[in-house]
Amino acid sequence: MSSIHKSGTFKLGNRVVKRLGLGAMQLAGPGVFGPPKDHDAALAVLREAVASGVNHIDTADFYGPHVTNQIICEALHPYRDDLVIVTKIGARRGEDGSWFPAFSREELTQAVHDNLHNLRLDVLDVVNLRAMFDVHGPAEGSIEAPLTVLAELQRRGLVRHIGLSNVTAAQIAEGRRICEIVCVQNHYNLAHRADDVLIDDLARQSIAYVPFFPIGGFSPLQSDTLNSVAERLNTTPMAVALAWLLQRSPNILLIPGTSSVAHLRENVTAAALTLSERELSELNGIAS
Repeated sequence: MSSIHKSGTFKLGNRVVKRLGLGAMQLAGPGVFGPPKDHDAALAVLREAVASGVNHIDTADFYGPHVTNQIICEALHPYRDDLVIVTKIGARRGEDGSWFPAFSREELTQAVHDNLHNLRLDVLDVVNLRAMFDVHGPAEGSIEAPLTVLAELQRRGLVRHIGLSNVTAAQIAEGRRICEIVCVQNHYNLAHRADDVLIDDLARQSIAYVPFFPIGGFSPLQSDTLNSVAERLNTTPMAVALAWLLQRSPNILLIPGTSSVAHLRENVTAAALTLSERELSELNGIAS
């Protein structure tokens, strides 16, 4: 039996999800562009994840583009009642795989409809607006215009809940004046801790924080300390990094991505890991 239930749960709007989920980004081709190298392996990862108890999958129709949503639909539709699929809008891809903002009313509306079509859904559970003032990280700039469009689509019944991605604290405050924000998705992990204060603030407001690249993304975290703790616990460094995030704050929801069933199974073991105060102190030192 999977240990994923030991990760606990948290609310995304009116839905309750297990805190260890799955990110679909790595199910697309290299550079999150084009089809996967092994289509059947991508299907297997999704089916294994749901079979293990995962009920929170993070995706975007600009992954591929369209690729990950179509694979999710092929692998899992009709969806289990408890499965929450979270998607993102606000970006588009160039013919060479480059990333561009897509913040116009027409682009945002089309993105919601593309997600609905490719996932074969009548309504999207959660849609994150991804700020694109800087592709590499949060940067200040008003999100009022695009978020107002998304809020209108919510009122039309196409979107249940709204979140934000790649945003600053000021943008979150601006967003909450426009509509309810149920989650924030930013870059955060053991070695990248710029959002420490933000996470604690969101926890006090019962808003989920979803770190992307929780184990380093396409360049996995490398640390002698992480390796040492993992060796003592007879587990993998990546499982330890995920366990640290689960213990960091109760509002953190994890979406580690992988294109391998074997790696998925390793990630799931993080739910059953409990790190001691000594181990937490050692790991906290990685970002110093």
